[in-house]
Amino acid sequence: MENRPSPRDPQLSHLRASDSNREQFAAVLGEAMSTGQLSHEEYSERLDKLYQAKTVGELQLLTHDLQIDQRHPVTPNLVSGAPATESSPENVIAVFGGSERKGRWRVRRRTAAFALFGGVRFDMTNAEFEAREVEIRVTAIFGGAEIIVPEGMEVRSEGVGIFGGFDVHGSADVDPSAPVLVVKGLALFGGVTGKPQRPKR
Repeated sequence: MENRPSPRDPQLSHLRASDSNREQFAAVLGEAMSTGQLSHEEYSERLDKLYQAKTVGELQLLTHDLQIDQRHPVTPNLVSGAPATESSPENVIAVFGGSERKGRWRVRRRTAAFALFGGVRFDMTNAEFEAREVEIRVTAIFGGAEIIVPEGMEVRSEGVGIFGGFDVHGSADVDPSAPVLVVKGLALFGGVTGKPQRPKR
């Protein structure tokens, strides 16, 4: 199985970079732009270099000056085979493609979604929630994200749309016993939408 190196792990810098490695570091760059560490131009320049990189060390150089939250890293389970824990966030990445979560799946306490010229879709109507309050941080650049929540769920939208839209909302009548979803992030030339729907029986 393939090792998934951390952006801060110098011991793996000599390894040849794989597509999954590039997706990891692309998510880190997207997160850095959404938090204001990189401008759009800087992000585009680094993304071009990222897809030209041949080794993990070259990828690490693209993120060495960025602040990465070590408690909640952008990339979970950096070591192959490491068990997922309650505090481990899930990464959902769509680059020139799509990614979807639906059916009976587990919504982590924190989820990071990155869509670049692609789309991600979360259908939570039949999902199980790991915590009373869960958070999805979306970075959509020339892409989009759709979030479907069950009726009665409280949704807090804290995202920003720049030349794009960030329109996420829950039910008008909130069930106080239902989990709470907090949606954060950035839609740049893209869109993030969310709406309630009855669970399918």
